[in-house]
Amino acid sequence: MGRNNNVSLGIIRLDYDYPAAVGDIDHPDSFDYDVYYKVIPGLTFEMCQSGKISNKVKKHIIDSVKWFNSKRVSGITGDCGFMIHIQNIVREHTTLPVFLSSLVQLPILVQSYGNKEKILVLTANGKSLLDMKGLIYDLCNSDIENEQIVIFGCENIKGFDAVAKGEKVNTQVVEKDLITEIKWFLIFNQDIVAILSECTELPPYSDALRNSTGLPVFDAITCADFFMSSKKDNPRFGLNNWQNEWDGEQEKYNFGDNLDEAEKKDLINTPECINDQILPDIVKHDSIRQSEIVKESRFSISIPKCVSDYFFEDKK
Repeated sequence: MGRNNNVSLGIIRLDYDYPAAVGDIDHPDSFDYDVYYKVIPGLTFEMCQSGKISNKVKKHIIDSVKWFNSKRVSGITGDCGFMIHIQNIVREHTTLPVFLSSLVQLPILVQSYGNKEKILVLTANGKSLLDMKGLIYDLCNSDIENEQIVIFGCENIKGFDAVAKGEKVNTQVVEKDLITEIKWFLIFNQDIVAILSECTELPPYSDALRNSTGLPVFDAITCADFFMSSKKDNPRFGLNNWQNEWDGEQEKYNFGDNLDEAEKKDLINTPECINDQILPDIVKHDSIRQSEIVKESRFSISIPKCVSDYFFEDKK
């Protein structure tokens, strides 16, 4: 753990656990400063995507912000771009900078280049991002239909469908196909001067994109680093030695940590479920038919994996 005066980042997590790759915002080794994670019980991907936040989940969000305030973090971000829907709720209960979408960097990029130069925005799903254009305009002061902004959906990148399925991503497969597709795309769009990755699971490929395209690449990590750097000692000039160096050790964290017992009861994807220990109770009380589960869930995030395995194990 870092010592006094160190910067730290608070990260809001969906009620969902998955094996994060280094570079992903949910992997603590993606950062060179302390990070603290807090799951919002009941905040599923679907709820976050819809923007229809229940009163109970809203209370959990507010309580989590208060917890981050007590930890004296230097800023708050989240592990899903759709958390832009709760940006206002979070910032109403803290004086800290809140940047729940990497798209908060977009106005800087648009204003930094000429009118004829374009910014390529990489996202998990292009249509889903466009559906949020009004919200993005209101909260990020950016018109994503501006002719300076080009949107590229990664839904057809080989291996990236694991993100949608909530499975471990084969980063080598994704990186190879992503680089190939982007290089081809840039051949026909030579006015693109910078890349911004909107999806929080795209940062593992930022270095490969920088190397292969020669373009600057911005993502959820560069966004967090921007805000954290404003609180760090600059050793090159000015007053020095006023801040202890980070010791390089992250606080140990498992899904569901930092929740009290009442909050844990409201978890949908509980640690026990992940270990397949509460399957009988879930199946006994769940009246949803298998066909309805498939129809209603574009992503497997809303369905605990132990339940999904129960329904589909005979069909594999």
